[in-house]
Amino acid sequence: MTTRIVFVRHARSVHPRLGVPDSDERPLAPDGLAAAQELVPRLVACAPSAVLSSPQRRAVQTVAPAAEALGLEVTTWPELREWESGLLPSADWEELYAFSWANPSVAHGAGESLDELTVRAGKALARMAAEYPDATVLVGSHGTFLSRALIAAGQHADWESCRAMPMPAIYEVTA
Repeated sequence: MTTRIVFVRHARSVHPRLGVPDSDERPLAPDGLAAAQELVPRLVACAPSAVLSSPQRRAVQTVAPAAEALGLEVTTWPELREWESGLLPSADWEELYAFSWANPSVAHGAGESLDELTVRAGKALARMAAEYPDATVLVGSHGTFLSRALIAAGQHADWESCRAMPMPAIYEVTA
């Protein structure tokens, strides 16, 4: 039995405030909301039997229009949330992320390492396979989480591919 997982990296969101912890309630920007609407035909064509999402608002807002068109609820799973990096939003975030990708076992402060995120993503994939056998699942997600989920699924992802991932983006894996 295989589960088809259609990951959707969230559309463009409002920028986080520098120097303060990011908010789970940070929404999509107006053009991100429009992009989420534009995804509806493509996502509906995947014929998912369930719509899952990170509990972070920007991810939910990206898949909610497709869920509504399908007559499905968006179910949030805490394990689908973005990387808990331990870093505050900062002007030098790209340097810090590049360091983390080059040293995936290193955690910043109380955050999780990228290796730990890969394990979390792999467990989420296994849970989806167990709960939705032989089904298609639509999943609202985030760039770093999605990149590490691809690695957990045996696909290639690195800092450059993560950094270049568009907003929104769609990737498929099977579990």
